Parts: sequence; structure tokens; C-alpha cells
Amino acid sequence: MVNSQYEGYSAGKHTVLLQENFGSAKVYAQNAQSVLNKATGFINAYDFTLNPYRGCQYGCTYCYAAAFSPNAQMRQDWGNWVIIKQNAAEILKRELQSWHKKNPDRPPSIYMSSVTDPYQPIESKEQLTRHLLEVMVPYQPTLVIQTRSPMITRDVDILQQFQRLRVNMSIPTGSEKVRKDFEPKSPSIPARLKAIAKLRYSFPYRENCEVRFSITVTPLLPTLPEDEADFINKLEVADRVVIQDFHASNARSLVASTRSEALPLKQKYAWWYNSEQQSYQNFKNKLKAMLPGVEIREGKEGFGYE
Repeated sequence: MVNSQYEGYSAGKHTVLLQENFGSAKVYAQNAQSVLNKATGFINAYDFTLNPYRGCQYGCTYCYAAAFSPNAQMRQDWGNWVIIKQNAAEILKRELQSWHKKNPDRPPSIYMSSVTDPYQPIESKEQLTRHLLEVMVPYQPTLVIQTRSPMITRDVDILQQFQRLRVNMSIPTGSEKVRKDFEPKSPSIPARLKAIAKLRYSFPYRENCEVRFSITVTPLLPTLPEDEADFINKLEVADRVVIQDFHASNARSLVASTRSEALPLKQKYAWWYNSEQQSYQNFKNKLKAMLPGVEIREGKEGFGYE
């Protein structure tokens, strides 16, 4: 493959633009040299992260992953491009074989995905994530899948073959109005709740099989008061709820934090953000009071498998 430029984009070495768009996104293809990357920082409890794609069509306003775009212009246009790692399944099989030879008695732990959504819209056509799951089954890794897409239910037949699996469904707010402001391209809240419920009740009991389900309310966005009680009650479908504050509130650099596009929205919801720490604490207290049978965790500790 050769280097490619398109309307000012330089998507990276050995990357080509496919002659198509998928929705509003420009679609690129790339042969990856590796797909299992050493897990660091927030998810360093895992051996590896696995990202089938670069970029994410959901383009959420607050997404920290935009900081890892190939260049500044693509970062600015986050949500409007995606790079397919077209040889990912082949590379993954090779890397898992290598791991197994060195660690025959310890399957790896894998977090999929850290800087993309493995079930973003392009997956409906490419089925790359599905192929990666098929490759992983014989090696039985401890696998955590992070997504906001109901498309994950498509793969229940493969997911049922994993012995140590956790599905994290991202639902940062209980209000559709807020969702449409902060993540207008993402699936609806009812669709996500329906998907996690469908998954949870699709796994028959099997000995030595530990399948778990989380709802990650991260970053914690406002939920309108009239929606709050109903939303919290519906979170009961999960065995864990994870909350985390909005990255930009901590006066950190935006380099790998919340995108600047999200900051004006904080003004729109000033009734929440003017007393953000209190809003956070109030929501946390309500979770604990209304969901006595659900594990409530905060931040990094909530993203582990255990």
C-alpha cells in the first residue's frame, strides 16, 4: 500500500482511502503490524488493548480518543473518518499463538476497545470485530468489551463461547435530550438498555463460565430530574454500574482529555456543572440507595474484569 492524502488528510503511512463513504465518514484501510497493544495507564490491569479500527464514527463531543488521531486535522474532524485494520484477524491469530507458546497456562486479558468503538456503524459491513471474536475463542482470553452500540447483540452466538467475559455498555446519561447534545450520532438510550438486557438473558448457566455485565455512566453527564429515577431503576439489569466525572472538570490538559467541543455544552447545563461535585455525589448516593443489589464502582476500579 502507499501513502494517501485526501482533502488535506494524511492518514498515515501505508494507509489508503477506499473509494467510498460509510454514512458521513471517509473510510480508509490499513494493514496493521500489531493489534494487541500493551495496556497502560487507566486500564493497565489488562495485558493488552485491542482496537479493530482507528477513529470512531460516533464522534462524541467529549471523547478523549480524538487525541490519538493521525494528525491535527483528523482530530478536528473526529467522527467523520475511520480506518479499518483490514488484516487484524490474521495478525491477532499470530499474536495469540505466540502468547500461548510462551504462556500455555495463562490466557491473556484483553480490553476491546480503548480508543474506538468495536461496534461502530462500519462494523455492520466489515464484521471485523466479529472475526476477531472468532479468532479469540480457542484461546479463551479474559475479555472485556466496551461499546455503546446495540450491534453487539448480533454476536451473541460467539460471545456465548467465552468463559470469562464482561460487556461494558456505555450510557453516560439517562436523558435523550442530553444524549443528543453530547453524542448526537450515538444509539438511543432505550436501544442500549434493551441490548444489555438481551445479552444478559441470553447466557445460559454454565459451570466455570463467568459472564458479567456493566453499564458505564462515564463520563457522568447530566440526567434531567424528570428522567433520573426511571433511568436508575433500569440500570438494575447490570451487575455493576461505573461512574466517573467529566474529564474537563479537573483542569487537566485537553491533549488526551475531553474535546473542546464539549465545553460549551457545560454552559447549557450550568444547573448541573455549576455544582458539579455535588451533582456527582448526589447521583452516586441515589445509585447506592436505589440499586442495593448492584455493585457501584468509580473510575479506574470499575473497568476491570473482576
